[in-house]
Amino acid sequence: MDSTSYLDRYRQLSAVDQQKNQLIEELLKRVTELENSFQQEKLDHERETRFNLYYGERGGEPTPERALIRVGLLQDREPFVVVLLDGEGIIFKDEFLQQGEDGGRNAAKQLYDALHTYVTANLPNIKVPKLLTKIYLNMRVFAEMCVRSGLVSDPSGIHDFIRGFNETMSFSEIVDIGSGQNKALDKMKETLQVFLYNCHCHQIFLGCPSNTEYTNFLEDILQEGDLTGRISLVEGVAFEKELETVKNSYRIAKFPEVFRSVKLAPAWAPAWKNTHNLPSRTLLTPSPSRQFSMPPPLSRTSTNTSISGAGAPLTTLTPNEGGGSPDFQVVRSKTETSTTPAKTVERNKYGQRVDRLDFKSIPRDELNRLKKLKLCNYHFLLGECPNEENCYHDHDRKLTRQELHILSAIARMTPCRFGLECDDPECIYGHRCPQSEPGKKTCFRGDSCRFEPVAHGIDTNIVKVTKV
Repeated sequence: MDSTSYLDRYRQLSAVDQQKNQLIEELLKRVTELENSFQQEKLDHERETRFNLYYGERGGEPTPERALIRVGLLQDREPFVVVLLDGEGIIFKDEFLQQGEDGGRNAAKQLYDALHTYVTANLPNIKVPKLLTKIYLNMRVFAEMCVRSGLVSDPSGIHDFIRGFNETMSFSEIVDIGSGQNKALDKMKETLQVFLYNCHCHQIFLGCPSNTEYTNFLEDILQEGDLTGRISLVEGVAFEKELETVKNSYRIAKFPEVFRSVKLAPAWAPAWKNTHNLPSRTLLTPSPSRQFSMPPPLSRTSTNTSISGAGAPLTTLTPNEGGGSPDFQVVRSKTETSTTPAKTVERNKYGQRVDRLDFKSIPRDELNRLKKLKLCNYHFLLGECPNEENCYHDHDRKLTRQELHILSAIARMTPCRFGLECDDPECIYGHRCPQSEPGKKTCFRGDSCRFEPVAHGIDTNIVKVTKV
């Protein structure tokens, strides 16, 4: 047999294989079509069964029993649980707050898992509910509390935490309530009323601090006794005497793996607005004003000032831009000698504090570069960090004088809580918006600027000095 014969036989066998493969493909396609048809028939059968259950085999109006069944099924459709927390009383554990965005993501996941486990164990009638979580707090004040307690050295870390939390779960968010008394309580009241009578909302978790306002709120809910079973109280920090009279009327839920069980304790002494007797502070390293040259002094319109020719230093320094305005100062022992110059605060003719800062002279690219380095402002600008060993910001980098000057400008971008009335000569926060110009009551950020409206358009002509 020659090679041509072998080739012909090979081609015949190849054709048979192709026919076989084609047959297998057609059979698989047919099986798929039959499976789809079966699933459709199954759905139609289930739909007909439910119809017969509601209306009877011959149609007509449903019986009362069937109507109740239908209502129950409708109520069980898309069930969800609402979690409303006041961030002042329910605070995440330290390890979450100290890890920035990663900590926020972990906190959101841990809270979701803890809530889901609790609902499964205590509310077995709810099948796979959605968890809608809202935490209300004043972000700026909360960031200050965390810095003041020594948890973080920079308020921007808390803002990173909140950003990470809000990005993780679709129905979980931390809401900034802004300033004002009882804003969190007001928002929780209104939100509660929206969901309290919603048949798809199977449980509402309330987390709040122990105070008279929340006690009255919970007592009002007790007036409608048939609804109290729909509400559970979340306990982070142990309830105090204010809630003793009402807490036994509610189910109590605890999530110790997520929330702190003790309050935030300030590690630094507060400095209030009237701080004329505030002790001076001796830094462990030279003051930032001695470490780098400062921008040219602002113009003056009076000779009634006792300022050295070198100009006053930039002594109001803040954490980076993401942080909030502070309500504290680092108070250290008084070690002034007779040769130590008096500390001063420069003001304009209206008595408003004036920060010496020529923001336009700072290179924008260098400003953005230093922001990304996440430097610890307390370490570099004040010489010490209250959370030195556990601080998540950089302490090791060696900065030039120019970089220190730019870092001080970055710090100025966070508002001081005491604003234009601040009397602390070594306050490390900003007192006027660095982006605004004299006479203009706004800046390019508009309503989104973190500085108050009164901190814009400040007259920068220094006419007097307050010695402290």
